[in-house]
Amino acid sequence: MIVRRRWTAAATTAILISAALSHPGPVTAAPAAVATPITLAATETALVRVQLRDQAQLDRLVAVGADLANRPRARDGRLLADMVLTGAQLADLTAQGATATQIVQRAGDGSRHFADSVRAARARTAAGLAAPATGHRTSAAAAVDTLQVQQAYWWTTGGQTFLQAQVATTATDDPDVEITVSWRTADGATGSFPLYRFEDSGEYQYHYALPQPVPSRPVQLTATSSLGGVSRAITPALWPNAAPPPLPAGYQKDFIDAYLTPVDIQARIKRLARQYRDLVDVIDLPNRTQGYRRNAVAYLGDPAVSAVVVESVRFGDQGMNGVQVRTVDPGRANRPLTVGYRDRVLTVTLATDAAGTTVSTTDEVAAAINARQANRFRATVEDGSTGLPMPVAGPSRLDDGLQGTEVPAKPWTVQALRLGVHRDGSRVGVLAYSQEHAREWATPLVTLEFAERMLANARTDPATRELLEQVDVFVIPTVNPDGANYSFNDYNFQRKNLVNHCAGPARDPKYRTSWGVDVNRNYTVGSYFDGYVGASANCLSGNYAGTAELSESESGNVIALAKAHPNIRFAMNVHSYGGYFMWPPGAYRADGRITLPRPSIDESTMFLDSARRIVGAIAQERGTVTWPSQTGPVADVLYSAAGNSADQLYYELGIFAWDFEVGNDRWNPTTGEWEGVGFQPPFDEAHGEAQEYAGGLVELVRVARDHAAAEAATG
Repeated sequence: MIVRRRWTAAATTAILISAALSHPGPVTAAPAAVATPITLAATETALVRVQLRDQAQLDRLVAVGADLANRPRARDGRLLADMVLTGAQLADLTAQGATATQIVQRAGDGSRHFADSVRAARARTAAGLAAPATGHRTSAAAAVDTLQVQQAYWWTTGGQTFLQAQVATTATDDPDVEITVSWRTADGATGSFPLYRFEDSGEYQYHYALPQPVPSRPVQLTATSSLGGVSRAITPALWPNAAPPPLPAGYQKDFIDAYLTPVDIQARIKRLARQYRDLVDVIDLPNRTQGYRRNAVAYLGDPAVSAVVVESVRFGDQGMNGVQVRTVDPGRANRPLTVGYRDRVLTVTLATDAAGTTVSTTDEVAAAINARQANRFRATVEDGSTGLPMPVAGPSRLDDGLQGTEVPAKPWTVQALRLGVHRDGSRVGVLAYSQEHAREWATPLVTLEFAERMLANARTDPATRELLEQVDVFVIPTVNPDGANYSFNDYNFQRKNLVNHCAGPARDPKYRTSWGVDVNRNYTVGSYFDGYVGASANCLSGNYAGTAELSESESGNVIALAKAHPNIRFAMNVHSYGGYFMWPPGAYRADGRITLPRPSIDESTMFLDSARRIVGAIAQERGTVTWPSQTGPVADVLYSAAGNSADQLYYELGIFAWDFEVGNDRWNPTTGEWEGVGFQPPFDEAHGEAQEYAGGLVELVRVARDHAAAEAATG
């Protein structure tokens, strides 16, 4: 029997599901049984870790638009993927042979975790604790392949030692090659584990596995293949083998005690500017966003029978919420179809025949509204209603559907903090920015915790003061405030901004949680518009690239800030979740997997050496270690992300640009599984992420300082 251990990354990144999952042919392989099946109610939405049936199932999912939270992973012959799914979609997958293994987060959990964090913060304040804390097959005739160990690293976290290996075979075209890693520890313990084939865009990359628990430090590792290849023995290296300087006595940290909405962030920026006048400037970025606004919309008729979608041209808050729309029977024969608007009521009088029966169709009604009231309304025929008789219906009330009553309904000015003693461009600049994706609630906690640490300790810690003397720091806590407001108040899995570029039936309000542009697919280098993989022209896709490069205010603000301050030489884009540390190239063309140009040898060394330092700093907080297999260029360790911001910053502006994905998987020793934490984990986890990754940003500032000093010494 040939056991195939492989996972192939699809040629496009996953997008938000906007249609029912297709049903392929009969199931050919059953998943492993689980003790208690995991199910969702048909209309419930959740972030679910799913064991897929096979590679073909994954390919189909991407083709129909599945929202994959990170790169699917192989473990013990299983293909695991984190996906945002409704109960109906999960039932479809289960019927096709997939199995849910973990509910990472339910759609309602974000609001609960936000409320819990606020309650905890209030309790902490009441108790006087708000001040920052311190402190395959074998045969005799088979050709022997050659194996190369590309990675062999070990580390210890939470008292458990882990080993991770990555091995390449010269038999790249044989999908059935099996590779096994054998290890030995210093005290003589031995063991082994299988690796799994990884392809990307049809190109073989290597064999790998998730980190494996071992009893103690491994001192030898050897790989063998089913074709007879044997690697040379390797001594696994300690990862990351770097640590920041120790914190001094009295070092202040832990400034984050609750999830923060954009309104909260705005208030904190104002407070920091007031509190640290000598160290802070607030920069209003030039492109105001749409704001927490949408057009008001209503169904005229019954979508289950026949209906027209009527939408206001202006936003709902601009006097259009509450406007009514109706169709009426004139009660007379041979009357024409007419449309009128008076006293905030749009009235469509249906046409009648000689017998006085209404004869207007949905298409005719929509066309009449568009022709005669184009300055106020637009209308489309609801999916499935084309050509059907238009009923007498209404009145229906137009509404923008937004639930956030405390969110300002106006264009939003995105703000950046500038921190430093010399905020004049004379010092090397570092940019930290977060929440390009609205649902990633923990990310602004990271950048704000970082900012607060730098400012507070500049007054008490000479080393921090020295950093702010030598480095000019820029922080954008929330790049995408409109999407974030929608995520907090309406749909917590919202990824994109709120600008709706959809047309025709795609503007049906049943798609309201799929509207928007993926801000991190809207940049200019390696973009969808240039033929790179990892974004979409489908306005309902989770990675919709927009109407053009930099079509969105949010992406334009990031680039405007970087261009206006050419001293910015380093940048970190903070995302969640999954525990990745990445840098360019971030995109490739599908044919032949041709990436954007690779950095030079010296720059590649710079990226990796700096990553080791920063990963080491992250680990100091609670022992969290970003895996070596998830440290490297975006296109290699995650997927192709066409039009991402780090690529534009690096290739166009010459900035060393990295990406965090905070929220590393947590090891469960009881189940022997790595478990995902989600976009909006319980606040205790989000708080931990903020603390550890803020430490990583502080180390990035040290990296920038050291690089500038080295350049000055050799210049």
